Amino acid sequence: MKQSCHPEGGILITVGGNPWEIEQIKGNLERVKLLALKLKIERILNMSKTALIFLLCSLLPQTGLVGKTDKLKHTTEKITVAAYYFPNYHTNDPRNIKNKGEKWSEWELIKAAKPRFPGHEQPKVPLWGYTDEKDPKVMAQKIEAAAKYGIDCLIFDWYMYEDGPFLNRCLDEGFLKAKNAHKVMFALMWANHDWEDIHPYTKGAPHKLLYPGKVSEKRFDEICDLLVSQYFTKPNYWKIDGKAYFSIYDIQKFMDGFGTFEATKRAMKRLNDKAVAAGLKGVHWNIVAWGRPILPVEKVPANYPEMIKKLGFDSATSYVWVHHVGLPEPQTDYNKVRDQYFTFWNHAKNEFKVPYYPNVSVGWDPSPRCDLNSEWGNFGYPFTNTIGNNTPGNFKTALQMTRDKMVADPKGPRIMNINSWNEWTEGSYLEPDTKNKFGYLEAIKSVFK
Repeated sequence: MKQSCHPEGGILITVGGNPWEIEQIKGNLERVKLLALKLKIERILNMSKTALIFLLCSLLPQTGLVGKTDKLKHTTEKITVAAYYFPNYHTNDPRNIKNKGEKWSEWELIKAAKPRFPGHEQPKVPLWGYTDEKDPKVMAQKIEAAAKYGIDCLIFDWYMYEDGPFLNRCLDEGFLKAKNAHKVMFALMWANHDWEDIHPYTKGAPHKLLYPGKVSEKRFDEICDLLVSQYFTKPNYWKIDGKAYFSIYDIQKFMDGFGTFEATKRAMKRLNDKAVAAGLKGVHWNIVAWGRPILPVEKVPANYPEMIKKLGFDSATSYVWVHHVGLPEPQTDYNKVRDQYFTFWNHAKNEFKVPYYPNVSVGWDPSPRCDLNSEWGNFGYPFTNTIGNNTPGNFKTALQMTRDKMVADPKGPRIMNINSWNEWTEGSYLEPDTKNKFGYLEAIKSVFK
């Protein structure tokens, strides 16, 4: 049982993950003390006001202190829960065949992972096995679980470069051809960062750029047509107020393709116009904000509020907690990282001037992407410190705190996202493994369904 503030100033009591509002309580604290004494509860006179409220809630059905007009009201305000999906767990992607060989997927890194320091839990073993996500039947299993446990939308990390797509078979052949695809919405986050050869990365090796994230203006116009015809107009594509949600991971790389704010804004308008012409109300432009680079290719933009304002973004969000929080220890405590992220969340709400959709991360451990023969240490991605103590219970607490904080703001957004459905090689995944089974998914269900 937990108490938090209701947005209209009442009291929220959480019992078993469900928040209830006490609309009216007749009787005062002294009467509760007398009642408790009659029940022989020791030290009741020294209880805090909060503790007494909890006691009252548990005794209300038996006390007669509640009049006929009093009631418990379940707060059923809907919050949309999205989860990022990283699509590198299928075989025979043309680019992966060229660089890694046939039948390679990132599962190979998971299979080979090993502990790199005392107390380090590797490898992680998927409960469903090392499945191929481009198979519609495999994706149907994921969709069924997402819908059952309270995931409303899967946001696919979408890779599209000057010379064509990458890792698209998961979405195009798996998700969209699954018989139950209608059960979960989907959306795209354009993962438009440079792609380097780091799967795995050998410590000290030169960084090898494979696919530059920057695209030309001409290529962007071609991408716009593809987005509208193949994705935005699907019945289960995620739309906010009739606009197709489209998120940009690397805003600086996005702008580099156009050169100026003005040219970038014109390009964004062209995509919006195409969406309107296709019968939508436009594009909901979302920007992914980060204050700490993770990948070697990332550079933090100088002024997110300015970019949001000048380019006309509709909302902002985050991809993962470690974009905002440092990890000072090999296994930095999950709850400490959570609290520091909440500090950033407060900053984002005040600075961005558009709705900010909060993030809850499952964990962080990119060690499977480290060459096994390289010395391990906090040298730079993927050799980084990790998040520890990220139990399903602590994850559930983070979800509940996020929900409470959102509901406490009556004018705030009702959308949040999770990192992630399946970032196995970064140690942040909801999919069941052999240790926690469905624990992380159960946490979502208990808080949001």
